[in-house]
Amino acid sequence: MSRSAHPAGPRHADVLPEGHPSAPPADLNHLDPKVWASTVTRTADGVVSVGGVEVTKLAEEFGTPAYLIDEADFRERARAWRTAFGADADVFYAGKAFLSRAVVRWLHDEGLNLDVCSGGELTTALSAGMPADRIAFHGNNKSVDEIETAIRAGVGRIVLDSFQEIVRVAHIAQSLGKRQRVQIRITVGVEAHTHEFIATAHEDQKFGIPLAGGQAAEAVRRALQLDGLELIGIHSHIGSQIFDMSGFEVAAHRVVGLLKDIRDEHGVELPEIDLGGGLGIAYTSDDDPREPHEIAKALHEIVTRECESAKLRTPRISVEPGRAIVGPTAFTLYEVGTIKPLDGLRTYVSVDGGMSDNIRTALYDAEYSVALVSRTSEAAPMLVRVVGKHCESGDIVVKDAFLPADLAPGDLIAVPATGAYCRSMASNYNHALRPPVVAVREGEARVIVRRETEEDLLRLDVG
Repeated sequence: MSRSAHPAGPRHADVLPEGHPSAPPADLNHLDPKVWASTVTRTADGVVSVGGVEVTKLAEEFGTPAYLIDEADFRERARAWRTAFGADADVFYAGKAFLSRAVVRWLHDEGLNLDVCSGGELTTALSAGMPADRIAFHGNNKSVDEIETAIRAGVGRIVLDSFQEIVRVAHIAQSLGKRQRVQIRITVGVEAHTHEFIATAHEDQKFGIPLAGGQAAEAVRRALQLDGLELIGIHSHIGSQIFDMSGFEVAAHRVVGLLKDIRDEHGVELPEIDLGGGLGIAYTSDDDPREPHEIAKALHEIVTRECESAKLRTPRISVEPGRAIVGPTAFTLYEVGTIKPLDGLRTYVSVDGGMSDNIRTALYDAEYSVALVSRTSEAAPMLVRVVGKHCESGDIVVKDAFLPADLAPGDLIAVPATGAYCRSMASNYNHALRPPVVAVREGEARVIVRRETEEDLLRLDVG
């Protein structure tokens, strides 16, 4: 059936299961600007376009599934973060959200720094021309080779994550005749209101050195004694997909308390404080994220107030938005395949991708929106679950949403806000081929990460 074909007759709108949290939107053809990139719109014939190019044309040229990224929107968001924090602060894009050489070049153009957490991310950054002194290197278990590569390259900072790493980095730096700038990542005991697996500041997890029990203070003592290290600040990250600033307020209070203790014990005022990232984005219309200028104002006020109370000079602030920049700039385009109504429950809509291109629903119970994008429809809404083609009952892309009851195989649907972590966490489960990333801007589209091929899979299979 062609992409524009309709089923023989309209399918009834499903009855909402008891306890379902939401009702269908008033207009299924409306694209909420909260969850879609800035250039996404519907053309006069009802087809959605991004960057001036209709998705039907993009599907024909690049196939589906595909990640479509609005380059202009990415650049605007990066610029907004840079402008909001100004010259007295540093913005490090968190590369783990999504990284490619094109993205590195966009970041460089817009004046952002880059946070990497593996040798592969570091290699990508350097190969695309990001100056090493604008790179921060994270990770809870950096290998000796990764540390040596980072120090040789001259990265601007390494974030130390354990007592063993303090010694390891110092030894490697000294053996190379260098003094490496470092921060110490601490866990401040703040329980961010996020999924257990993405909350990162409570004590019972793998990241950082606990503030509790004097461990962070001891880490500072050791770092200050080692000739291979130049301790420039303290790092804290409280979690991901956070909307409430109160967690940052508590974290800043505790980090500044540590800075005061360092000053009192060692006579040193560390010049930097990194409050991490984790600011949330709108995946659905119910989400209400803050704008970068609001976040910058709040963080500056919090840190300044705490430092004035502790009689400390206000340190240079760093933040690490990743999802907040790239997340809203992209959507995933799928073709509809099997449609399976379950009376009294919902309709299962299978697409040509799934958990191999978006694991977040299965992993975090993440919520997403979805829209019919190859045409408009005046049909009644039906409750759907968008699922993939993989051999797992948990292969869910969108758990509960509404699509028109005349949805047909061959239609194109899109899931917005998939710029962060979807391609980064994509897999070859069932030997699926990871989709391409296509950047669209001012009527032009180009592949920045190509689609995998079967030859790619076989090239690695040397048995």
